[in-house]
Amino acid sequence: MTKRIVILGAGESGAGAAVLAKKKGFDTFVSDMSLIKDKYKDMLNERNIPWEEGKHTEELILNADEVIKSPGIPNDAPIIGKLKAQGIPVISEIEFAGRYTQAKMICITGSNGKTTTTSLIYHIFKKAGLNVGLAGNIGQSLAFQVAEYDYDYYIIELSSFQLDNMYKFHANIAVLMNITPDHLDRYDYKMQNYVDAKFRIIQNQTDDDAFIFWNDDPVIQKELHKYGIHGHYYPFAEKKDEGLAAFVEQNKVYFTQPIAFNMEQEELALTGKHNLFNSMAAGISANIAGIRKECIREALNDFKGVEHRLEKVARVRGVDYINDSKATNVNSCWYALQSMKTKTVLILGGKDKGNDYNEIANLVKEKCTGLIFMGLHNEKLHEFFDDFGLPIADVQSMNDAVDAAYKMAKKGETVLLSPCCASFDLFKSYEDRGEQFKQCVRNL
Repeated sequence: MTKRIVILGAGESGAGAAVLAKKKGFDTFVSDMSLIKDKYKDMLNERNIPWEEGKHTEELILNADEVIKSPGIPNDAPIIGKLKAQGIPVISEIEFAGRYTQAKMICITGSNGKTTTTSLIYHIFKKAGLNVGLAGNIGQSLAFQVAEYDYDYYIIELSSFQLDNMYKFHANIAVLMNITPDHLDRYDYKMQNYVDAKFRIIQNQTDDDAFIFWNDDPVIQKELHKYGIHGHYYPFAEKKDEGLAAFVEQNKVYFTQPIAFNMEQEELALTGKHNLFNSMAAGISANIAGIRKECIREALNDFKGVEHRLEKVARVRGVDYINDSKATNVNSCWYALQSMKTKTVLILGGKDKGNDYNEIANLVKEKCTGLIFMGLHNEKLHEFFDDFGLPIADVQSMNDAVDAAYKMAKKGETVLLSPCCASFDLFKSYEDRGEQFKQCVRNL
């Protein structure tokens, strides 16, 4: 009898999983509580994959042999509870796709920096002429690429939500950038649950595999010993120390293993301390994969950066506008503020995920000349920041936010959109939020 695979959620990962399931001969069905985008409907229809939108029909779901769940669906959703009660396995799209490829997997996670690091590794691999795909939270879904292409390597950005439902998947190179509080609303507001999710990136690794991590991260240091890690350690840090795979000394970045080489820090395309760590993690990954040091140097030098991550938009009447819409947590905003060379008007707010703003308090006091709160519920922001004595504007649209910033910022200052929050109260996604910001700035 043909195995029945049900896919919950028909975004990029769900539609990709459906394409692969169908290709592998499974009885495939897709169900989405929301409306499905036309491009994904077309993808499903072309392959005669049945689907439904705006509902979950239980009799069509609870007869599955296995369910592939979109990362956006929480594990405590009612339909997930019913599947678990019936003992039906629920897995992620990445877990499913990993079964059908022999490609080497380079996987990146962390609270911050993972998109930039993933993009940078992909850039180096492409530059080296390798047959490589970009997947996970970025690019096309892994499942779709496994169904349609035949890559030798995949560079995969993984969120904690994706890692939650991965069990047998195996990363040949696992990269853990950092761990700071994020998405705690999905983890019962318990930091340990979130930490455990992030460390799932090293599960199933063998002695032949590599584990790259930021050695200075206090959470990683505290937790390392708990997980029975088998991969070979490749730690990186800001200052030279025993056993590091990369570090900085006298304005040079040193890579020590497997092949030793160095480059001037000023040659790195990406500036700021956080990007230094992203560049180190990417350089080590490429070094382990056997890419020539000349190629790594060149790629780290000519990388163009990631949209919505400290993206310079325009200078208007002597004021710089920077789009950091991807900063969906407080730590991301900390990095952004830390990199500001001028006084700054900060636009923040959105759907709060259990944020603690103490982390940015000193930087706001030091660098900000004004704050703009953008969201439907700004009470928590007022409670924390009102005593700082800064001008504050409350807005509920991007147009109003940019107008308020235009009035507030003085020549020589910077307007920074770095929201600390998810976008879902006013926008479809952080990309939509960033695009609207750029459009409004260009209209000034």
